Amino acid sequence: MSKQFLTAKEAAALVTDGATVATDGFVQIGAAEEVLEALEERFLSEGHPKDLTYYYAAGQGDGKTRCGNHFGNEGMVKRIVGGHWGLAPRLGALAGENKVEAYNVPQGVVSHMYRDAAIGMDYTISKVGLETYVDPDLEGGKLNSKTTEDIIHKVDIMGDTYLAYKTPKLDFVFIKGTYADSLGNVSFDNEPITKDATSMATACKANGGTVIVQVEKLVEPGSLDPKSVVLSLALTDVIVVASDVQKYHPQVLDGTNNACFAGKVKELMSAVTPPALDERKVIGRRAAMEVKEYSITNLGIGMPELVAAVINEEGEGDKITLSVEAGSTGGVPAGGAAFGAAYNAYSVIDQDKQFDFYQGGCLDMTCLGLAQCDKEGNINVSKFGPRIPGCGGFIDISQNTKNVIFCGTFTAKGLKEEIKDGKLTIVEEGQSKKFIDKVEQVTFSAKYAMRTGQNVLYITERAVFKLVEGGIELIEIAPGVDLEKDILAHMEFKPLISDNLKTMDPKIFTDALMGLKLK
Repeated sequence: MSKQFLTAKEAAALVTDGATVATDGFVQIGAAEEVLEALEERFLSEGHPKDLTYYYAAGQGDGKTRCGNHFGNEGMVKRIVGGHWGLAPRLGALAGENKVEAYNVPQGVVSHMYRDAAIGMDYTISKVGLETYVDPDLEGGKLNSKTTEDIIHKVDIMGDTYLAYKTPKLDFVFIKGTYADSLGNVSFDNEPITKDATSMATACKANGGTVIVQVEKLVEPGSLDPKSVVLSLALTDVIVVASDVQKYHPQVLDGTNNACFAGKVKELMSAVTPPALDERKVIGRRAAMEVKEYSITNLGIGMPELVAAVINEEGEGDKITLSVEAGSTGGVPAGGAAFGAAYNAYSVIDQDKQFDFYQGGCLDMTCLGLAQCDKEGNINVSKFGPRIPGCGGFIDISQNTKNVIFCGTFTAKGLKEEIKDGKLTIVEEGQSKKFIDKVEQVTFSAKYAMRTGQNVLYITERAVFKLVEGGIELIEIAPGVDLEKDILAHMEFKPLISDNLKTMDPKIFTDALMGLKLK
């Protein structure tokens, strides 16, 4: 099996017009950045490759120009099927301006679509997405009027209802590894996660496509630890050695290189700076109070990251096992550009296997973001007018976890608050209401959750709600706030109010340790 050892520019020249391509990556981790940059430069100078169909699972981008953003040129792509769009605004602009066919499919489902394509399955059969915007009865995952083809179908199998997602026929995939030997075996020694590399490469090979892998260095055959080889020579075609490792091939595209993320050293977690006392920490503290000892817990990006920080600060980090959809279990998830990696992870598995665990209902708890909530308890985190963050793994996780916590500030845009002496004071109210009559898009279905018996909380810095029959019920308010003036006046609907309405624990609002003990 002879391999081609090419430059990024030479590899980019292989991609043909009209091809179906896929990129591996998670936020800013794992992007074959030099090859993707060369691909974009070729299109801008030659007008080729054009009319591509582009697949990706996890969100891939820096919010500006890198990773998936390299495909954000009119004419370069004709169709995009992606899990999370918020990190690639150039792709979102094409979708919002109706210049491409655009679909938003749950991240875990896309991972499983790669795996199913690898074994010749034309569809991925799943319950993930039922009664959300992905369901053909609602929007079928379509993001604009240009998108007309149904790639998601509702099917009945032996009296039960599922969604059937059409799997891709991949012509080219772009993957980042660490070392390659001259035979084409590729290790992931310095990578924080293995992502979808194996299933993507296998799906591409099964379709007769070309697997392009960017690495930092070539090594002699026999020098790689077989257990570190994620892609064997049977799964690679083209190897590109990065011309500038720091620029194009760091662990994280913001320049981060941390041996702890690769499992080579252990970070001293007591040295991690605890978060300052603000509304985010208040929410993290209240959510942390719901975490059970020795539970397997998933934390979403953004506000939920504070839950881990709080538990670690309280010295209870060894009593919880945190899990990230990218594939890590144990340790403390990294945040920001490094989200997807973990400090001191116990294990790292492929993303599709992690979503097997999630979709099988094996998580004990998840804490996810709260952007919009309506009177039924539905949540929207995926679409706001022309802005399309996308769902990422939100649907896969929220729909299949027994205990779900949604975390977010009560209002947004300009919110200013003072937290002092065990009380919360609203200094300036946010301009944007989050608790509205009807969400713009259903990313989490409250009716589905009630039917499947999930326990759901909505935690803000000033109020805690619980999903009950008939909507959401207010069960706690922060000390120092007024029920009518600070809560009900800023909701488009009146929630149910518990007969046993409680005050949130004042310890949450003090600049000292809470004395939290997981039980």
